[in-house]
Amino acid sequence: MEPGGAPRPTRGRVVMLVDNGVHGDSRVQKTARSAAEAGWDVVLLGILGHGAQESWTIGDARVRLIRVPRSLGQHPSQFHRSMRRPLAYPPGRQGGYRIQRMKAWQAAVEERRVARAAARRSGAGSVAGQLRGLLDVPAMSAAKVLGRWAKFRAGELHRLRLRQQDPDDLVTRTSIRFWQLILGPRAWRRLDRGLWDYELAFGPVIDQLAPDIIHANDFRMIGVGVRAARRGRARGLGTRLVWDAHEFVGGVLGRADNPRWLPAQVAHVQEYVGAADAVVTVSATLAELLQRTHRLPVCPDVVLNAPPRPVTQAHDTGVDVRARCGLDAATPLLVYCGGVNQSRGVELMIDALPQLDGVHVALVTLHPTANNAASEALRARAVEVGVADRVHLLPYVPHWQVPAFLSGADAGVIPIHHKPNHELALITKFLEYSHARLPIVVSDVRTMADTVRETGQGEIFRAEDVADYVRAVRAVLADPARYRVAYDRSGLIDGWTWEAQAEVLETVYRRVRPDLAPLAAERAGATSGAG
Repeated sequence: MEPGGAPRPTRGRVVMLVDNGVHGDSRVQKTARSAAEAGWDVVLLGILGHGAQESWTIGDARVRLIRVPRSLGQHPSQFHRSMRRPLAYPPGRQGGYRIQRMKAWQAAVEERRVARAAARRSGAGSVAGQLRGLLDVPAMSAAKVLGRWAKFRAGELHRLRLRQQDPDDLVTRTSIRFWQLILGPRAWRRLDRGLWDYELAFGPVIDQLAPDIIHANDFRMIGVGVRAARRGRARGLGTRLVWDAHEFVGGVLGRADNPRWLPAQVAHVQEYVGAADAVVTVSATLAELLQRTHRLPVCPDVVLNAPPRPVTQAHDTGVDVRARCGLDAATPLLVYCGGVNQSRGVELMIDALPQLDGVHVALVTLHPTANNAASEALRARAVEVGVADRVHLLPYVPHWQVPAFLSGADAGVIPIHHKPNHELALITKFLEYSHARLPIVVSDVRTMADTVRETGQGEIFRAEDVADYVRAVRAVLADPARYRVAYDRSGLIDGWTWEAQAEVLETVYRRVRPDLAPLAAERAGATSGAG
């Protein structure tokens, strides 16, 4: 709504839920913008981080971030003693305090001993002082014994924590299995009570907004969405839930310090997925897996996380990745964009450079607000290997500018390792490289490798195999035009645009709320077009 203007007419309200701060999540940003453009009143609710902006707009969609206290996020074992290690200190600071107190006692005894020794040397000692000195020996002995006892008890607490965090520990496995057998899909209520933190923060806000459709993104938000939709229907609102599965929760990496976390998330999805009025996801492969795993009556609709069609914007700088690196057109340039962690395999690109004479690598990985330690580690690796002058770390660019920015490179690289969720989708960077018309060098993860084999748009190499990666890169750089011609195939890129995905999403919204028809102006336009 313009300042001082009338409210924008809408078809109904869509409340979108996401368990992050929205910035950096191109999928939810594009979803919110396109739904608002289709006439919906869109409110996108995310999580407020430290120092973050609390509200803004994406097109006509409103974004609002909510503070989520994490009071329930720790398992009760973090607060109570355990009979597994009965001599351990209680969780908290007591162990550290006792160790320091015993050290301070020893330091005080030593201080007195040194003072008496100095007095004797100066002739100022007294008989009473000498007698008091006799007490120092047992005092020091007691301080040392109690200090060792405090260290033992603190060590017992540390060893207890290690056992509690060990997924192979018999007691931990038995505890998890017990709750799974007793509660089934409701086991998350015992294994990870922290999921209630999202409900307590988001639930009242959703109820106040009185949505017609709730669009819940990913596995943490499905329970929040289902419960809010039920409350809405109980109030006569007809609220419906669309669940957007970004990944397969069973394939998510668990937490090294909490073996209960992943079973809890799996159970959480299992309890609520059947209550969703529609499910959408990021690939056909994942859609089939979700239907098979959860026995869904209908296969989920596929909404790729595709880039929008390229548009010329007045504020575009025209500077692409090659210009940003300061390279001429004759210098071979490989590009990687997106997040960095061990399973993304980006270090392989650095390790291969000594075998790729004259080739440069651009890593568009520097996040504007997140921790960039992983990217800086790549820079350090480049120094170690001796190729720092050929590695360029660059900041993110807005998602709508990514394909144009990347288009100056010679090839896009996706070196990810074999992980369950890596096998299931055409990830965002794959589609961004495609819009940039880049030949793609991709590891042999299932869905992307199958697509490259079918389209001929790149080369495939064995994941984590430097020699095979070097072979694939050399093949692409020897004849890039051979791979770029794949993008001339009719309909290929058009099907990989966000505009095409927005049409799928609009169909889903109409299916769950057929009573909320498009705006009159939209219907009139369609009628006149037909005439």
